[in-house]
Amino acid sequence: MLAYDILGSGPGLILLPGIGGSAPDTWGALTAGLAATHTVLLADLPGPARGGPPSGPLRADALADQVVATAQHAGLRNFVIAGTSLGAAVAVKVAARHPDRVRGLFTLCGFARPRTTLWLNLEMWASLHARRDDELSAFVTSLAFSEDYLAGLTPEAARRLTARLVAFDPATVQQIALALATDLRADLPAITVPTLVVAATADRFVAPEHSVELAEGIPGARLAAVGGGHAATYEEPERTLQILTGFLGELRRTGSADPAALVPRPPGPRLPQAVPQPRNPHRC
Repeated sequence: MLAYDILGSGPGLILLPGIGGSAPDTWGALTAGLAATHTVLLADLPGPARGGPPSGPLRADALADQVVATAQHAGLRNFVIAGTSLGAAVAVKVAARHPDRVRGLFTLCGFARPRTTLWLNLEMWASLHARRDDELSAFVTSLAFSEDYLAGLTPEAARRLTARLVAFDPATVQQIALALATDLRADLPAITVPTLVVAATADRFVAPEHSVELAEGIPGARLAAVGGGHAATYEEPERTLQILTGFLGELRRTGSADPAALVPRPPGPRLPQAVPQPRNPHRC
């Protein structure tokens, strides 16, 4: 079972973090708004945040089952699941393996597999971590945040932010290894729940093309965008909350697991023209 916090009341909503992060820290700016209408379960991936290091290599299937076991322990029979970065990949796996438990899927800055640039970023992170290189914090910070966001910080503020983000923990390497081994392309066509895929337009870690690939592979998936970089819940908390609560509101109004039953909404920000739009013929 995963370490978790729970707050609010109403339909279940599980929130998963990315590599090296905790769910309360990652989603903290959104939780008050979400807990007003939902029972929010903030679940940590095995690793540096809480719960100690995993006993062996992380496997996506086993981790998806742990998420469901954690939900059951918390009293959630079914739920919407949302994840960012590696947490988004885990959320996809949960939706594919446990369609009877999942009512909706929301991914933020997610990926189905590490395409070349993401693969190189992950390899560099693992290498700097293994050497306990002092440059690791600067490297991760430069990937996590957009140029515009970082330009507005003083050097002192950037250092504080970096110290909060980066820790030399063996479990982080296991999470990176899981990300490097991830390939969800065969799982995507099996997802039957309403899905909203959200990219960050200035993401330098997981480029928006990864979200396009997810949206193309999941039947009925829709694609939206927020501004800013990979750490969208820090840079664009209000817009991210608006998109997520809109999606949750649709699910509550329709009470349906059929993507076609979702109430149409005005489109959010479009991805840049340079980013190919999904060609999924099932999109609603």
